[in-house]
Amino acid sequence: MAGEPSFFELGVADPERGRDFYGALFDWDLQPGPSGRGFTIGTAGVPGGLHGGDAGASPYLFFRVDDLDAAVAKVLELGGTTEELGGEDADSEARFGRFKLCRDDQGSAFGLHQPPEGH
Repeated sequence: MAGEPSFFELGVADPERGRDFYGALFDWDLQPGPSGRGFTIGTAGVPGGLHGGDAGASPYLFFRVDDLDAAVAKVLELGGTTEELGGEDADSEARFGRFKLCRDDQGSAFGLHQPPEGH
């Protein structure tokens, strides 16, 4: 179903420290991510990720869409903006799908997520 929360991302300065902190706090299973620079977060609910080099970042909440390109076009049509994530590769896309960071027409951040085929 489009529009439901489907992924979250935590940005921290040091991903190893972030893994230790959030793993201990929530008993999450954090495994190395496909890029080798962060971790995937296994929860009983919405899956997530943790990346480094982003001190003081707010959590990103991604909303599911069926067609990322069409959703991005709609964001732009409605006066919003989009930003590149960087570090995306074919392995990551095959495992997790496609992502796009966005801002609404008032500057509030959110993300769009098109899950991989069959999910």
